[in-house]
Amino acid sequence: MDMRITLSGQRYRVKLDSPISLAIPLAFGGAQPSFFGAPRASAAPLAIGGFVGDTTQGGSCNVAELRLVPHCNGTHTESVGHIVGEAMPIAACLTRTLFPARVITVTPCAADATQDRYTPATESDDWLITRDALEFALRDFESDQIQALAVRILPNDESKKNRRYGDSCRPPFFSLEAMHTLIDRGIEHVLVDIPSLDKMHDEGRLTNHHLFWNVPAEGHALTAETKIFRTVTEMIFVPNEVRDGCYLLDLQVPAFMSDAAPSRPVIYPLEPA
Repeated sequence: MDMRITLSGQRYRVKLDSPISLAIPLAFGGAQPSFFGAPRASAAPLAIGGFVGDTTQGGSCNVAELRLVPHCNGTHTESVGHIVGEAMPIAACLTRTLFPARVITVTPCAADATQDRYTPATESDDWLITRDALEFALRDFESDQIQALAVRILPNDESKKNRRYGDSCRPPFFSLEAMHTLIDRGIEHVLVDIPSLDKMHDEGRLTNHHLFWNVPAEGHALTAETKIFRTVTEMIFVPNEVRDGCYLLDLQVPAFMSDAAPSRPVIYPLEPA
């Protein structure tokens, strides 16, 4: 199979034989990432009447009942339904799955070492993804080359695959200026290797989510200006051997009628055709 795409007048061949998954494999009951104190994702054999869905317990086949919180257990993609009162399931909002994408690497900055802001106000031990960091990483790319952006945050190590984010392990988050940079660049799909665009304890404001989807601050109503087709994917993992650059993203999400679902973003390298 041969696939070629054109971005900013440049032809590229999509290396379909070299897919790279950015999803963290979710080991039910095993080591896994989690956020906000949510219980671990777990699995148990389905037991109904005399049937047990476990061949090791005498069942005829394996049938597991899974329990998870998509927003808190591993790689997931969410829609604007995350912050509004109306039902906006991810299956309805994500109408396309293939997007020109860019992988970038950024280093967070101590909140007291930047002029960037956040609402509520930052604290001295907060770390921010700043406008300058994003502008530098995106300096050589035209807007029509990037509909999706995968952000790898340093340091980047395997512990991200099973990190339990909480009060003793607080992740960095995006500044308001950084979010405006993404919006001004026309980014429609943001993928990050942290559990949220926003600060973990932010008085429930989710300021960056509201900015990205253009929902009035602290409001929960859709308007004509709401960007309902934008998505946010959190808790990805970008292996260190993956180079910064342009890719084709295949954002694979099950048809859940929910505001979020576990997802498997896959990127394909591009080479000049």
